[in-house]
Amino acid sequence: MEIILKEDVIGLGYKNDIVNVKSGYGRNYLIPTGKAVIASESAKKVLAENLRQQAVKLAKIKAEAQAVADKLAGVALTIATKVSNSGSIYGSVNSLQIADELQKLGFDIDRKKIVVKDVKTVGDFVAVVKLHKEVSAEVPFTVVAEGAPAVEETPVAEAPVVEETPAVEETPATEETAEEAAE
Repeated sequence: MEIILKEDVIGLGYKNDIVNVKSGYGRNYLIPTGKAVIASESAKKVLAENLRQQAVKLAKIKAEAQAVADKLAGVALTIATKVSNSGSIYGSVNSLQIADELQKLGFDIDRKKIVVKDVKTVGDFVAVVKLHKEVSAEVPFTVVAEGAPAVEETPVAEAPVVEETPAVEETPATEETAEEAAE
């Protein structure tokens, strides 16, 4: 069955595309929900005329998508997650977490437009953001252990304080603390 899409349908096509689907999917879901119409000859002529009139608008939308893609080219994300002792993460990193990280950086991108392969280990990966049917951007991201940076920074910060302080004045205080702990 040949239909004309009235809006973007993930995994099927974009608005104003003519696609072939199984008749049950078209007649029972796409057409009743208003996402598509049957591609008759008259509907195709109307679509062609509308596309000619909207060519300028479509060029503007594509240019805006390209501008966002250019901004995303310089972005690299770091996603902290819980990690087991073997280095694998609990669960997986998905498009929702990437969309949240992009939101923190000021990019308002729908998570349905982000394509990520199965990420279940710590490391470097790439997500593809489909902004327009002709424009997409690759966003590199690194998955790290949630507590790893804090664990490394804490001993370094404490070590100089402990070494410097007893040499000046607090040596008796440290001994008193040890005596109090022994009691």
